[in-house]
Amino acid sequence: MNKQRCHWPGADELMLKYHDEEWGVPVHNDDKLFEFIILDGFQAGLSWKTILHKRENFRAAFDNFDAKKIIHYSEEKIAELLQDAGIIRNKLKIRASISNARAFLETQKEFGSFDNYIWQFTDHKTINNKLKSLKNMPVTSAESDAMSKDLKKRGFKFAGSTICYAFMQAAGMVNDHTTDCFRYKEVSNQ
Repeated sequence: MNKQRCHWPGADELMLKYHDEEWGVPVHNDDKLFEFIILDGFQAGLSWKTILHKRENFRAAFDNFDAKKIIHYSEEKIAELLQDAGIIRNKLKIRASISNARAFLETQKEFGSFDNYIWQFTDHKTINNKLKSLKNMPVTSAESDAMSKDLKKRGFKFAGSTICYAFMQAAGMVNDHTTDCFRYKEVSNQ
């Protein structure tokens, strides 16, 4: 039986799996939140499909997104990453990942967890947008604007409002499944 779902995953199996199992599910694990920050930064100017198909390569290349390891990346490690065809080889984004790891750890220390910090932008609950179609899906919001401004103030790079909004969707801070999608109610009840 075919399930009614959002149209954006298309027929790509990995995108469908991501849509059906991850996208919009509230994330409160700091390691997973950091992974999304890094991946969404690499997504800037690219499609999520491109990033998703390279996610396992990113995990291997970036020490499973261990911020405590990433902050110690040397110029040699950066050069190695720039040669890794399995990831996006963008020097600015690679360097941003290192500075974002530092900012992440500092923010985590200040708030007790990154989860405590990041979820304050949605008052610690998921915003259910009740979208009828994808054409109504926003790319930014007042919450992503505020998040972007604060992340940048803390030293995060590739943290514009559009990237923050994509992060919010991935981390379940907003539920942008269309109301006719089988995941809308499932995610709303989490």
